Amino acid sequence: MTPKAIIAQARDKEIKIIDLKFTDLLGTWQHFAIPTNELTEAVFEDGLGFDGSSIRGWKSIEASDMLVIPDPKTAFIDPFTRYPTLSITCDVEEPLTREPYGRDPRGVAKKAEAYLKSTGLGDTAYFGPEAEFFIFDQVRYDNGANFSFFHVDSEEGIWNSGKEGPNLGGKIRHKEGYFPVSPADSQVDIRNEMILTMMELGIEIEREHHEVATGGQAEIDIRYDTLLRTSDKMQLYKYIVKNVAKKHGKTATFMPKPLYGDNGSGMHTHVSVWKEGKPLFHGDGYAGLSDFALYFIGGILKHAPALCAITNPINNSYKRLVPGYEAPVNLAYSARNRSAICRIPTYSPSPKSKRVEFRCPDPAANPYLANAAILLAGIDGVQNKIHPGDPMDKNLYDLPPEEAKHIKTVPESLKGSIEALLADHQFLLKGDVFSREFIRNWADMKLAEYDKVRLRVHPIEYFMYYDV
Repeated sequence: MTPKAIIAQARDKEIKIIDLKFTDLLGTWQHFAIPTNELTEAVFEDGLGFDGSSIRGWKSIEASDMLVIPDPKTAFIDPFTRYPTLSITCDVEEPLTREPYGRDPRGVAKKAEAYLKSTGLGDTAYFGPEAEFFIFDQVRYDNGANFSFFHVDSEEGIWNSGKEGPNLGGKIRHKEGYFPVSPADSQVDIRNEMILTMMELGIEIEREHHEVATGGQAEIDIRYDTLLRTSDKMQLYKYIVKNVAKKHGKTATFMPKPLYGDNGSGMHTHVSVWKEGKPLFHGDGYAGLSDFALYFIGGILKHAPALCAITNPINNSYKRLVPGYEAPVNLAYSARNRSAICRIPTYSPSPKSKRVEFRCPDPAANPYLANAAILLAGIDGVQNKIHPGDPMDKNLYDLPPEEAKHIKTVPESLKGSIEALLADHQFLLKGDVFSREFIRNWADMKLAEYDKVRLRVHPIEYFMYYDV
């Protein structure tokens, strides 16, 4: 789609509004709109100015002028607006230098793709995320100096099995939500509307299903694509999920661990690298892997503690990353074994399907930053021939203590992952994909988040300690 074609489409479809979207540092879509007559070919070249001082993690008030540059390849007609609206994802540039803004997540992803090509190791990295989320019927939460609470509800939650009034039973028990049919799975039509909407807007879908947890946990898997296009699609994916849920009077969240005592939501990420149309991960080594793939895994395992600061970027992420529970935290790799942090899927013998699944990330991650960081960790492994060691084909959740103590794990807190990032980020600086200033700013933001939770009185403390 060229700018001229976009403008013609807007005219032919009688579009009234042009919605310009970009992603803030923490991964949330932001936007402003212009009437259709303001969209000219010059806008795609010269951009439109806006004030970036109020965008989370961006510039201060004294250097706040920014430009959005629409990318015509991302245009779609928004299915959720009252008036015909054409939505376009934008890059963000500095107005004086016309250089990409260093804290623009989409710009980081584009630099990561360019760096891969510059190394000569490969020319394309494919990413396939498996994002999970919850669909609740309602949510309430608040905090103050003298109180704190949250309350979520779902008609299929097991806690409603004894609810008075109309109650037809069939609630999903904790950890028994994987693949039941309706009426236990009460959200089939909602998920199907989500995937049909995604397909209409150009996102290829592989499958959808109920996930393990009670209370409306879901998973929708999209077809793999390049790093940038996958990241763009994940932003649209979240937008669709949340708005379809709202349309049905429900609320969707990508918070990794909204419920105690049941599975949290991950975003297992499948990665492969290609060169000149040929897959580089296929070989005659363990699980059909090449040395390139093994070194790539070695890079991920080496840098995983630092990666967590970007792939698992909020306090709540570490309620899911707990040794011995549902999420993989052990720095090991294996074929088929889902308790290892890196898994090699074995569904197909085709060389084209050979990939590595990094099982640690969660959907709170900014997809542009997470995918870029994963790629850079893998490239570092290949460049330095970091072998991952022997595979671990045992169930890592059930290892005896004498064996478990020899296997390293990811950090147990957001603070731990930030400390790991500050100690290990040289691999992210290659190709100027990330900068030291970016890392320092990110660390400062996340440590402030950590303190907001650390300093807050938790309700469970009253239960445990009020009578001391």
